[in-house]
Amino acid sequence: METIHSKFAVDTCEEFSMEANPGDLTEEKIKLLQGYGVNRISLGVQVLDNAMLKELGRAHQVKDVYATVNNLSKHGFSNISIDMIYALPKQTVSHFSDTLQEAISFQLPHYSAYALQIEPKTIFYNRFRKGQLHRPEQEEEVEMYRELIKKMAAHGISQYEISNFAKPGFESKHNLTYWNNDFYYGFGAGASGYLPGERTINIKPLPAYIKQANLDGRPVLKVDKIGKKEQVEEEMFLGLRKTAGIDIKLFANKFGFSMFDLYKEEVAYLENKGWVKLEDDFLRLTEEGKLFGNDVFEQFLLGMEDLERVY
Repeated sequence: METIHSKFAVDTCEEFSMEANPGDLTEEKIKLLQGYGVNRISLGVQVLDNAMLKELGRAHQVKDVYATVNNLSKHGFSNISIDMIYALPKQTVSHFSDTLQEAISFQLPHYSAYALQIEPKTIFYNRFRKGQLHRPEQEEEVEMYRELIKKMAAHGISQYEISNFAKPGFESKHNLTYWNNDFYYGFGAGASGYLPGERTINIKPLPAYIKQANLDGRPVLKVDKIGKKEQVEEEMFLGLRKTAGIDIKLFANKFGFSMFDLYKEEVAYLENKGWVKLEDDFLRLTEEGKLFGNDVFEQFLLGMEDLERVY
């Protein structure tokens, strides 16, 4: 924190967000974060069920969530977010609805909810390959997502991105940086950065990061070059994740050509499917389109010959 304060004008920072696990934030740590200007906390709650938390390998219990939220509120933190996961093994729509209702009862200004992804080299992945992992059917996962949208709306918590919901004015500026395809630095072990023309991924774990940082001051594991093709594709993928959608005029100003110079047929196809809509100079996903996001995004992959038409 002292290093951050020595290098950046934290006092002018609109959002200084930290992630934490419930139960890890002692009152001493909360006071420390507050003293250094942190004004937003995101808690990795995942699910409000002790048995499922154990199944997920999480160290905290439901009581830790309550204790952490209470301690944060007691010390003046009002911008608190809860992260949840759904489509968990053996989870039913009814169970997820109960977790949602309990999470909403905290009356927090921000919530995130993501469907479980089975990542390689994880316990879940190994069990999934062996046929030992019972996941909800796709129809149940869709129903959970619909329940998420319905319950949040009923409590005045607006969806501003496929998986994120907030009361007005509490949309995460950090998250919006990603979806607006804006640039950002990545400091620390395993951090990602996005600068003009390149994405970077730093070395991890921490000891290896520190060793390389002391050697040459640049502990970067990988640099991916980002050309115009990748920039345009990512503008589409990321922008459509937002409920606001893609600003068609802003796209033209940013890239020097109209979105429809590249994607006229694709947009028409997706409109016909009922997955996107054009309104008020924005291209947005429909409610149905949110359920088929990957199929929508696939339509905006480019070949080099596509870009040659507009440059």
